[in-house]
Amino acid sequence: MLRRSALAAAFLLTAAGLAAAQAAWPTKPITMVVPFPPGGLADIVARPVAEAMSRELGQPVVVENRSGAGGGIGMAFVARAPADGYTVLMSLSSLTVLPEADVVLGRQQMYALNSLRPIARFTADPTVLAVRADAPWKTVKDFVEDAKKRPGAINFGSSGNYGTMHVPMEILSQNAGIKMTHVPFTGAGPAVVALLSGQIDAVSSGPATVLQHVKAGKLRVLAHWGTSRLDALPDVPSLKSAGYDAEYAQWSGLFIPAATPEPIAQRLRAAARTAAMDPKVKDVILNAGSPILYQDTPEFAKYVQADARRMAEVVKKIGRVE
Repeated sequence: MLRRSALAAAFLLTAAGLAAAQAAWPTKPITMVVPFPPGGLADIVARPVAEAMSRELGQPVVVENRSGAGGGIGMAFVARAPADGYTVLMSLSSLTVLPEADVVLGRQQMYALNSLRPIARFTADPTVLAVRADAPWKTVKDFVEDAKKRPGAINFGSSGNYGTMHVPMEILSQNAGIKMTHVPFTGAGPAVVALLSGQIDAVSSGPATVLQHVKAGKLRVLAHWGTSRLDALPDVPSLKSAGYDAEYAQWSGLFIPAATPEPIAQRLRAAARTAAMDPKVKDVILNAGSPILYQDTPEFAKYVQADARRMAEVVKKIGRVE
């Protein structure tokens, strides 16, 4: 009886300690992992969001770039991190693609989708087809016709196999009946640098990654993978309007390890919501070319699941890519 009472008391003390720790959270800096190099959409969104969340939480939120494997290295790192709220992930839509790609490749999954919990979506942009300003293609039809005449001669860069810059180009290739050569890089930033320097011919990227170079007259955007006009590039047609059934959205969102205690998850959710509504955050991301399209946790969780189902079919069509 005494032993049972002692165990009960110890359990209550432990539970009280955990509750107190969660109530006091955070007591130290939080790491926001971006699974890509600087310069891409995830990084562009993460930095102003982290700054705003720092003000809301009363602790620094420090952005850390952990790139590799099309984002899989950083995503897996957060999926395996302690579920204490001190390691969070700012990811792109490749998060829903990579687990299915591992299945197609017959290798062990870097992470399971259900090991990460969606907290908030910040942006959701159709990707755009960008080429150098001195490229011979003035329209997407020019681009496709040339690709048909010269199978494999046109190459495009990406942030890695099955990533957010690779998948839309494969969707276009399938629908337009063309063959291009894929050149993977470690992230969107390096891929765009390679385009600017003439190492590759094209990229499919979020508008925020290329807009500054379009404004500077260095790049030209031929089309986008959306269904309506882009505010940042109002004169650019959609691929659908050009006759190609190709659609793809590159979204950015905040995730945490799935086992994170609910009180901490709710603190992060509230801080993310405040950050998304912050005028400074909105201005920085909008000026980069991506308007805030915020989704709170319940809506975002449904969106991620639906996107994962759709992308699983796309990845199966792409097949094995080494």
